[in-house]
Amino acid sequence: MLEKTPDLEDIKKLLGDSLFAVWTKLSNRIDEKYEIDCIWDKDLKEWPYELKYSRGGKTLCTFYLKEQTIGFWIILGKNERMKFENDRDAYSREVQNIYDETKTYHDGKWLMFEPTDDVMFDDFMKLLAIKRKPNR
Repeated sequence: MLEKTPDLEDIKKLLGDSLFAVWTKLSNRIDEKYEIDCIWDKDLKEWPYELKYSRGGKTLCTFYLKEQTIGFWIILGKNERMKFENDRDAYSREVQNIYDETKTYHDGKWLMFEPTDDVMFDDFMKLLAIKRKPNR
């Protein structure tokens, strides 16, 4: 756990104005659709901050934040991968490429996106809906 949870100014300083706006917009979209716990942590090495969205011990997604970079991480398990693959044409070419290029582990595909704008937000929300139905 973090000794001190970052405040919005800390995050804005880390990301810069443009990416702070992207992060805020995506996190607000998630908050609008999901009643979920947000847990700040300090991650290892490369990413100074981790913000995990989880409920009942199951992680929906995780934000990783470092200087001028947002990492948005979603893990799709076996059944979730099948749902994505059955509907893959509904996703942008970029999301399909990241999916195809991501290694498959025993517990699923660990998809890492680094959004710089809101172009893939609809795809992100569809991926999250595969993991858990929105509850708001």
